[in-house]
Amino acid sequence: MSSVEESIRTLLLLMPRMVGRTKRMQVPEELAGLNLAPRHLSLFAYLLFDGPLGVNDLAERLEVTPATVSLMVGELSRKGILDRREDPTDRRRAIVTLSETHRQSIDTWLARSAHAWRQALEPLTDKERALFINTLKAYEDAL
Repeated sequence: MSSVEESIRTLLLLMPRMVGRTKRMQVPEELAGLNLAPRHLSLFAYLLFDGPLGVNDLAERLEVTPATVSLMVGELSRKGILDRREDPTDRRRAIVTLSETHRQSIDTWLARSAHAWRQALEPLTDKERALFINTLKAYEDAL
């Protein structure tokens, strides 16, 4: 069993390597040069996993303001990565989806990380997975 200090040392050495490997993941050719940031990956993941969402729903999930999401969606819509359409039940509300043109490349890109997480998490019990995720969230909050 590792002491807290040994665990901290291990994580401080591990995290930069993980971040470095994540940053080296090949961006799909058609998305290269678009200056995508980590927040864009989170936005793509929500749209891929949860389907079409409103701006307020995305803002809540991303933990940013609706204005921030509106700016992101506007920028990515102009670049053809996202589609924004009017909600047929509430014309004031915009529904955001991944464009069909880029959906497959985004799915393939995110699938690499999903596969790595699946390999790491599948051997764990539900309780162990919850502990791991809650620990990462606590670390993020502490930063």
